[in-house]
Amino acid sequence: MIDQLRQIAIFASVVETGSFRGAASALNLSPSVVSHHISKLEDSLGTALLYRSTRSLSLTHEGERLMESARLMLEAAESGLRNVAGDSRQPSGVLRLTAPAMMAHSSLAQELAVFSRDFPKVNLTIDFADTRQDLVGEGYDIAIRVGWLEDSAFLSRKLFDVPRRIVASPDYLREQDAPQSPEDLSSWDWIRLAPAQSIRPRFTAADGTVLSARMRVRTTVNDAFGMYSLARLGAGIGIVPCFLAEEDVKAGRMSYVLPEWEAEQLGVYAVWHPNTAKQGLTRLFLDRLFQAEPELTSAL
Repeated sequence: MIDQLRQIAIFASVVETGSFRGAASALNLSPSVVSHHISKLEDSLGTALLYRSTRSLSLTHEGERLMESARLMLEAAESGLRNVAGDSRQPSGVLRLTAPAMMAHSSLAQELAVFSRDFPKVNLTIDFADTRQDLVGEGYDIAIRVGWLEDSAFLSRKLFDVPRRIVASPDYLREQDAPQSPEDLSSWDWIRLAPAQSIRPRFTAADGTVLSARMRVRTTVNDAFGMYSLARLGAGIGIVPCFLAEEDVKAGRMSYVLPEWEAEQLGVYAVWHPNTAKQGLTRLFLDRLFQAEPELTSAL
């Protein structure tokens, strides 16, 4: 079997180079050795694989069938060798990433932790900040953006959508009349995330009805988790990603205001340089993120 596998590989090289001499040069063998292996393969199969003339070679019907299998065999072998080589050369280096501060509390942080454990020779530098960082000027490899992307020269891909709702503390809600729709919230104390949030946010009900509510802004912050913390302490109401409030809502420490109404979802995008190397750390991390998209979404 081992001899036949070698003969099949030589046969494939003859077909790909178009001649015995070309295969001999590619494989660092003599033309006579190449011819010997092809003859041995034909003898063992009991059929001709090649039509030979002084100027050219062509495949017989049986040769065409064998060549199809030979390609699959060689592709599988090359893939296996690449995988083994990849395992023996652990990725290393520095990967710089920037993301909004609230993503430190999301499923993205879990993926970063898993990546760090799986690749111990990679040093991660992560900037969790709500101020949008400059990929080129600040030297970042990847940016995670939340919201709506502007046109740019960078490459991007949407990872998932973040559902959002209005939250308030139970103490704050006890001081208010029960609202029937978002329009009833115009006199409430709003905590606004600037500059990301409009002062007239839109909400969608389960039946598709869309309404907006004008904010009476009492407090303005520049950090989503800071906004949530103030709402949790009774300073007012705010629109936050559901993943920030989920545990507190389940425990009764926070409540959704008008839970049947959902604020506009925010898209989460990966953004990276167009000249990123295909085999580098950036590509490795992006591939992991793209593979994890279903888990990222289900964890929200």
